[in-house]
This record gives sequence, C-alpha cells and structure tokens, in this order.
Amino acid sequence: MDFHALRDIVVLFGLALFTVVVLRRFKLPSIIGFLITGFLAGPYALGFIRNTHQVEQMAEYGVVLLLFTIGIELSLKELMRIRHMVLLGGGLQLVLTIAVVAVLGSMGGFPFPQAVFFGFLVALSSTAILMKLMMDAGEMDTPQGKAALGILIFQDLCIVPLMLFTPFLAGGGKGLADIAVVSAKAVAVIVGAHYGARFAVPWLFEQVVKTRSRELFVLSIIFVGMGTAWVTAQVGLSLALGAFIAGLAISESEYSHQALSDIMPFREAFMSLFFISVGMLLKPAILFKFPLLLLGLVLSIIVGKALLTSAVGIALGLPMRIALIAGLSLAQIGEFSFVLSSSGLKYGLLTPETYQLFLGASIATMALTPLCMKLAGPVSDFMTATLPHSWTRGRSSLAQNGGKVGYRDHVIIVGYGVNGKNLARTLKNLEIPRVIVETNPFTVRSLRREGEEIIFGDASKPEILEHAGILDARIVVVAISDAAASRRIAAQARSMNPSIHVIVRTRYLLEMEPLFRLGVNEVIPEEFETSVEILFRVLKRFLIPQDVIEDCIAEVRRDGYDMLRSVSKRHSHAVGIAGFLSGAEIGSFRVRRNAPMEGERLSGGMLRSQSGATVVAIKRGDDIAANPDPVWEFQEGDIVLLLGTPEQMRAAAKLFEPA
Repeated sequence: MDFHALRDIVVLFGLALFTVVVLRRFKLPSIIGFLITGFLAGPYALGFIRNTHQVEQMAEYGVVLLLFTIGIELSLKELMRIRHMVLLGGGLQLVLTIAVVAVLGSMGGFPFPQAVFFGFLVALSSTAILMKLMMDAGEMDTPQGKAALGILIFQDLCIVPLMLFTPFLAGGGKGLADIAVVSAKAVAVIVGAHYGARFAVPWLFEQVVKTRSRELFVLSIIFVGMGTAWVTAQVGLSLALGAFIAGLAISESEYSHQALSDIMPFREAFMSLFFISVGMLLKPAILFKFPLLLLGLVLSIIVGKALLTSAVGIALGLPMRIALIAGLSLAQIGEFSFVLSSSGLKYGLLTPETYQLFLGASIATMALTPLCMKLAGPVSDFMTATLPHSWTRGRSSLAQNGGKVGYRDHVIIVGYGVNGKNLARTLKNLEIPRVIVETNPFTVRSLRREGEEIIFGDASKPEILEHAGILDARIVVVAISDAAASRRIAAQARSMNPSIHVIVRTRYLLEMEPLFRLGVNEVIPEEFETSVEILFRVLKRFLIPQDVIEDCIAEVRRDGYDMLRSVSKRHSHAVGIAGFLSGAEIGSFRVRRNAPMEGERLSGGMLRSQSGATVVAIKRGDDIAANPDPVWEFQEGDIVLLLGTPEQMRAAAKLFEPA
C-alpha cells in the first residue's frame, strides 16, 4: 500500500508542532508557525514534501470548514447590534481600499481589471489572526475591538461575492447575463437555506439529539455543512458559499453552540493544513531576487491599510485613538486573500512572479500583526497628545457636546456596555443624576433621541471630563473593557478632582494593583464576581437553604475582598474618617412592613444586641436625624444608616426584612 500521504501529514504536523512551540515563546500566533512550516517543508526549501497536490486538497476542506464555522458564529442579532459599523465601516473600508489600490495599480502600468483584483487581495484582513490576538488580550469588548469586528464581519460576508466576480475581471464570464444567473442561483440557495434553517435543520437535529449519540450529532453537522457546500458547487457556485450558508442555517438553531464546539477541532486541523499549503507555495528565490520590492510592498500595505481604515473610523465619528488602534490591527493581508490569489493565478490575473511577490508580502504582514497591535497604543497616544483635541475627539456633529452639564453631586458613567447600561437605568429609576460618556457615535445618537444626558468622546481627555462636570461629580464609574484606557481615565479623573470617588470595572485580578496605585477607590474584578455567581448557582442546584448560601457567599466575599482591600490600603490616598474605619462598612437599610425593627425603640437595644451595628443617622421623608435620640421609634419606610463590620451588616439586614 502507498502511505506517502500519511507520511506527509505526519512530517508536516511534527514539524508544525516544533515550529509553533518555538514561535509561541516569542508570543507569535500559531498561523505564522504553520506558514513557516510549509515554507520549510515545501519543495522549494528542505523538500520534505515533493507532491503538494494531496495537501492542497485537504487544505480546501479547511477553507470550507472555516467558512462553515464563521457562518455558525455569525448571529443575526449580533449583526444588528453593530450593523452601522458592519455596513458603513466595513463597506467604506472595502470600497475605499479597492479603489485606492486599483488607482495606484493603474498608475503603475497594470491593466485596470488586474489592478482592481489587487485591491480585492489587499482589502481583506485576517479574521483568524486578529480574533485570536484580541481574545488573548481581552480586547474583544473594547471600542476598537468592536470596530475591528464590524469591519471583519463585512469582509467575511464579501468573500463569496469577490470570488464570484474574479472570473469576470479576467474576462472569463459573459458579462451581466452571467452575473445575473450567478446572483439568481445564490438567491435561490439562500432562500432554500433560510427555510431549511427554520424547518429542516431543527427537525433533523431534534431527531439526532433524541438518540443521545454524540457521534451521530457530529456526523449530522458534517453532513449539513459539506452537503450544502456540494449542492452549491453542483449549481455552479463555490464550495465556500455553500458552507457559509449552511453555517448561517445552523446558527439560528438552539444547537449552534454544541455544533460549533464539535466542529472546531476538525476546522483547526484542516486550517493548519491550509496555512501550511500556502507556505509551501512560497519560493525562497523570490526573497533574494526582489528584497527591496518586497520590503516596500510590506510597508506600503501596512501603512496604507492602517491609514485607510483609520480614516474610515474617523469618518464614522470615532475618536482618533480608537480609529488608529483599529486601523493598525487590520493592517495585514487576510487568509482568504490566499484563496482569491489562487483563483487569480488560475484566471491569469496574477503571473507566477506577482503571485510569489504577493505570497511573500502577505506572510510578512501576518507575521508583523502582533508588533502592529503592540505599537498601536503608543502610536495612538502620541498622536492624540500631539494633535489638538478638536482634531482627535471624533470628527462628527456628536463631538459638539454643547456647554458643560449643569448637574452637581452626580455620577459619571464611562462606557455604555452591559454594566454601564444597567447602572444608568437603575440611577434613572432612583432619580440620581448621571452623565454617560461613550465613544460609539451611533449609541450616542440613539440615547440623545431618548433624552439621555450623554457625551460623545474619549473620557481620558480632560476636556471631556470637564464637560461631564468632573469637578462637581460625586462618583466616576469606569465601565469599559479596555484596561489601558481605564488606567488613563482613572488617573485623569483623580488629578482633576482629588476628592472624587473612583470605581473601575476590570476583567482580571492582575489589573487591580496598577489601578489602586493610580488612586482608584474601588476595583470590581469580573473574574472574582463570576466565581461568586458560579458558587451561588451550584449551591442552588443542590437545594441548599438560601440563608446558608448567603453565609457561604458572604464568607467568600469577606476572604476575597479582604485580600483586595489590603491591596487598596497599600496605595490608599483617602483622607478623613475613611482612614480610621479599617474593616468597617457604612450601609443603609429600609424598614419594611412586619420587620422585627418596625415599632421598636432605639433604646430597646434590639439592633445593637442582635447585630452589633451602630446607628449613624435615620431618614424619615425629607428629614434626617443624625445621631438620633434613644427614644426614636422605627416606622415603616425609615431609612437607617448603619456603621459596622461586614458580619454585623449581614446580621442587621435580617432585622429590617419581614419576619
């Protein structure tokens, strides 16, 4: 038997393991390791693999699976949430990049259809590399992360149309008639997939799930994905389009998450072969024959794409800092450009030499992506610090925020994500004045129509905080996902108003120490709060009594936040009475009907004897009694301000609730 194919796979995966492990030590993405593996193992370098045809065939399955999983991951609801950035941002970036490259290519002497095809290749960025790097850095929920995601989604949606139009650029089609036929076929397949997603796919998965067989479930996923891809190929469309449509069909079912988790290992294995196969195609001779041309191409692609994408972000109203970071993040060539380049070579839009130049430049831009992302922050900070604020705040009508807000003793909320939205809604219900600072122009426009007090701009700039009334505010809450921006905002707020109370939401415990050093009063780490919520849900499923659950959670919180407070105390800037209340808390409680405290006199000693907490003040209606007399009788609706340890506060809370 001939085991050459098996030997080739073993050699490639073994070499990939070594290469990727070495590169990960330098914090480079795995994709770069796969490209280098293919380059080394291919017929033009060490020559471990002579016949690349079988590897390329398996790599095709990798492209199909990648589009299939992208379709599953794309949610129509998610698309609607960031639709402005997807449609406007992605559309502008794609059209502008193609147009600029086409003009430059025509000026360089290339035929216009070929120059347009060059624009196709340059316009796409790497979803695989960028999403991996952003997820590792925890930047998916940042403004620049959302902007990059919106543009990438549009690029992914345009992959299939670009592939369909490639033959027409080469003159292989018959004009508008062919385009109309292809479009009609695509519409028919999409309509069929839509009804399949509503009826056939859920019914199929329901029958499979009833068997409780994971093997059958995985087989059904592969059948739906590959089957749809095969059907589209039979009607003259691409395998990639069918796989993408099949993924969208599954994404709307309740089994999408399980389907994605089951198919991911197959995708990763075949996609690694795809990148390895691309690396095999690169001839080392091209690197020595045109070193300066390659260097110029790489720099032109990175600088050009960064500037064009940043310009799109600024045109949409984003602050310059966010637009620059997103632009530098998207400055590489994408993996689907390799698929397009293969079609271009097939149809004569690329010569073997230009194809090799493109491969070399593309691999270099991918390898430089981590460096671009590392430099994005300092470069954007330098630009925003150097240029006037009127240039960097976001060139849109939203940047004209009018005069300074007229509130006093209010809350400034930086970021209108899930945390900021919940806080703003609660403060509104309690009629506590608040001002929101947000960098998303579409969110700002929407909230202003609803009458919300919201300011467009970057809260790390003193002009924005001053406009939000930082000098008269009581609290500033930083509820964004960008750790670097949170530190800048906290430092700026503290320097402008030394007495303001600063609360910062952060993702990880490791980010707490730098924030406390900057003078932040309270840091809420999501990592810790998530562990508390998991504990609550686990104990609840075991039917543990509610009071026992609360005691367990209180103990976890006490141990955890005692540790967090110890970090805070090392960097505490606080003055006044707070410095003398180590380990104590101040809390307010409302007297409920039929609560143990209702009708009790302060002199009766119930509160002191059963909880140990001390009454500081009592509010009844609009009247406040500080240090109330012992004859005070508690009534329903009284708000009592207590001082005590966390344990005393928990004991006191039970006295104010109905027995």
